[in-house]
Amino acid sequence: MATVNSLDGTTIAFDRIGTGPAVVLVGGAIQYRAFDPSSARLAQLLAERFTVFHYDRRGRGASGDTQPYAPEREIEDLAALIEAAGGTAMVFGMSSGCGLVLDAAQRGLGIGRIALYEPPFIVNDSRPPLPADYVAHLTALAAGGKRDAAVEYFMVNAAGVPAAYLSGMKQDPSWQGMTAVAHTLAYDGAFVADTMMGRPLPVDRWRNVSVPTLVMDGGASTEWMHSAAAALATLLPRAERRTLEGQDHMVDPEVLARELVRFFQP
Repeated sequence: MATVNSLDGTTIAFDRIGTGPAVVLVGGAIQYRAFDPSSARLAQLLAERFTVFHYDRRGRGASGDTQPYAPEREIEDLAALIEAAGGTAMVFGMSSGCGLVLDAAQRGLGIGRIALYEPPFIVNDSRPPLPADYVAHLTALAAGGKRDAAVEYFMVNAAGVPAAYLSGMKQDPSWQGMTAVAHTLAYDGAFVADTMMGRPLPVDRWRNVSVPTLVMDGGASTEWMHSAAAALATLLPRAERRTLEGQDHMVDPEVLARELVRFFQP
């Protein structure tokens, strides 16, 4: 494990593996190195061709969590990692991490290519939108130490898990790994909540994102994920859309790695 210091002094922990052009992996909600074997496997596969920076987002795993939180701090965290990579990198974003990657590219970070898997945007009526107070409610739950309730709220309202499934999920050891980072669910919400309200994507938010971008979705995913990928690929000027047959939101890292190698390979 290595670390970098973000602009506000927060320590950001990461693994650096492999050789070749730099690729930074940006996780979605809940994901962090000690918890997510899928992203660790993806890093290993990509390390055969690239120098991979696999990091814990702010507030997760071995990274710090200087308060008060603001989305700009996470953009600065990503900037610090890109600087550690030599000033430029290709960046992969997973799920809600897509919002962070796109906002970082909008700010002009040294990102040469972007790949995104299933940005969780709700752009029509294919599923219910988030509650209007989604981020505020998550923040209040975390502030009150109600970690289980925060994960439950995220699972039902954002991930679309039926409430009846929650009791079974709580019996799995992974539940503790999720509650450990429950306070960061509001952080993800800060990047994507306004794109999950059942409205078309804002035309100006990513107007400066002109680098080649790969937008992927899974062929076995639900319709709202397909709609999100299609809307984003239409919005960005240099976007390519790929549907990975047989995949859903829990994408096979072997399948994903093949697409990333194809797109990132110089």
